[in-house]
Order: sequence, then C-alpha cells, then structure tokens
Amino acid sequence: MKKSVWAGKLTLITGGSSGIGLALAKKLAAAGAQVHLLARRLDQLESAKAEVEAVRADPGQTVGILAGNVAEAEAITERLHEFEQTVGTPDLLINSAGITHPAEFQDTDLDTFRRLMEVNYLGTVHVTRAFIKGMLARGSGQIINISSAAGFVGTYGYTAYSGSKFAVRGFTDALLAEVKPRGLKVSIVFPPDTDTPQLAWETPLKPAVTREFSKAAQVLSADKVAEITLRAAGRGQYIIVPGFDTHLFYHLNNFLGPLAFKVIDLMVADAIKKAKK
Repeated sequence: MKKSVWAGKLTLITGGSSGIGLALAKKLAAAGAQVHLLARRLDQLESAKAEVEAVRADPGQTVGILAGNVAEAEAITERLHEFEQTVGTPDLLINSAGITHPAEFQDTDLDTFRRLMEVNYLGTVHVTRAFIKGMLARGSGQIINISSAAGFVGTYGYTAYSGSKFAVRGFTDALLAEVKPRGLKVSIVFPPDTDTPQLAWETPLKPAVTREFSKAAQVLSADKVAEITLRAAGRGQYIIVPGFDTHLFYHLNNFLGPLAFKVIDLMVADAIKKAKK
C-alpha cells in the first residue's frame, strides 16, 4: 500500500474541534499524521481529540490539543512559541478557525466587522506568523488557509464575512509569492456552504434574500471538503475549490470578469422577488 504524503507530518489545525477543521484532522490522523488541534473551548477539544484518536492509523500517533483564541495576538503567539519549543515547527499548518454572522450591511454593527476580521483574517495572520520563521529556516513546510466561496465573490447578507475572507485571499496570494521560492507550499480553499455546526447556527439568521440564494446552493459535507482539500494540497495545488457548482462559478467569475456582476445582479433581483412572495 502506498504511503500517504501526510504520514508522519507534524500538523497543527486551528478551528480543529468541529466542522471542516475536525474533518481534516480525522483524515490526516487516518493517513498517519501527528495531529494537534487548536480551538477556544477545552471541552470541545477533548471531545474532538477522542474522535480523532478513534480513526488514527496507529495507536502510537500523537493527537494533541491546545486551547487558545487566534484573535488574541499576544497570548496566542506566546502559546504557539511554547508549542514550537516543546513539540516542534509544524510540517503542515491549517488555518481553519472562522466565524460568521449573516445580516444585511445596514443591520451589521461595527463590532461584528471587527470581530470577524480579528478571527478570520488576523487569526490566520497571527498563527502563520508564529511559525513562519521556523518553516523558512528549515526550508520546508506547508500552509493551508481556509477561505470561503464568499472570499472570491461578494455574497448578499455577508458584507462582514466576505470582507474578512477576501482579506484571507489577498494575504495568502502575497504569502505564496514570498515563501514558495524558499521551499514552502501554500494552498487556499474556497468551500461552499458546508454541513457544519456553524451552518446550522447561521442559517436562521440569514436575510430572506440570502435564504432564497441558499435554496439552490450546493451544500457539501465537511468530510467531502476535507477529502478534496487534502487530495489537492497533497499535489501542491494552490487554489482549491470544492464542489462542482462552486468550482464552475469560480471559473465563470474569473472568465466573465465585470460581466459576472451582471449575472449576480440578475440572481439578486430574482431572489428579492421570491423573498417578497
């Protein structure tokens, strides 16, 4: 049997206690990676650890947990430097921690914009920054940043979330340019709506127009997103767009350029009409 590219890799996953992060952790553990999960709540981390341990390839594989908030720059940097000194510099870093809060722009307060930027964008920056010097000194390492389909096309009802996820895209593009010539691999993932606890929480909060959009949207399982992500990242692919619908729309958006906004205008107009019925 062919050895997985992830076997033995020291891996740290933020947002690893649920959703896409947990699904990635389970697949990596099954492939032989040494997996460490980072999230805010210790109770959820302990539950996630048990799930990951149950599927690891070998009972001797490490499954570690770290409690911390990626948005708190000083505290999380100190925590991760301790990890680096005691455990090592990760071979694979996955930035999957993220939050959302759907609402139309006029109903979204500034604290929500700040909070989403602090977790989704700056959280990615903080964690990456904690390990980047060690990776560069070693001349190897891989970083996978989880953005969103809302990170390549603005989504109705998600001005705060889309802004934060577009920021992740810009950061990751620039990071790739800097570190690829020095031996590091980087990937960015644009998942569609994914069947996670976060989606279950946010769906009732979506504006009526957004809910109309969502009716036609493809929803993937977290397991499927993880499978597609690791297969593509294992090949060194930079842009990863799980799901046929999202993949098609990503390429149409790039191909059509400004015309893509006319298509979106029509979709919004249709959703508004349906929402009023």
